[in-house]
Amino acid sequence: MDPLTLVVTALATGASSGAGQAMTTAATDAYQALKQLVVRKFAGKHAAQVALTEHETDPEVWRAPLSKQLTETGAATDPAVVEAAQRLLTLLDQAGARAGKYSVDLSGAHGVQVGDHNTQINRFGPN
Repeated sequence: MDPLTLVVTALATGASSGAGQAMTTAATDAYQALKQLVVRKFAGKHAAQVALTEHETDPEVWRAPLSKQLTETGAATDPAVVEAAQRLLTLLDQAGARAGKYSVDLSGAHGVQVGDHNTQINRFGPN
């Protein structure tokens, strides 16, 4: 699963699980932690904040706008955000997590970093 899909899926699953049934305390905490990381990335970006808020109540309609904002702000590839999304989905779907459903494969990706305190210079084009 690519990082963007993972984060959007985690946000949608966390929102719907919280509304439809009682989540465990660990899952609730994981969802709130993910949302807080995304909120920090969206700071000062009104359209992004609206997309996140509206996505929580209507994920299907707001999936594309939220995906756009996650990409533009870099939240979709932020290692902390991706890790928080994986943690939440693991708590909410343990069988899927064991089957590797939420593994992130960045092979073939361009301009993506994983890890902390990296420096990156991108030069795209023919080798």
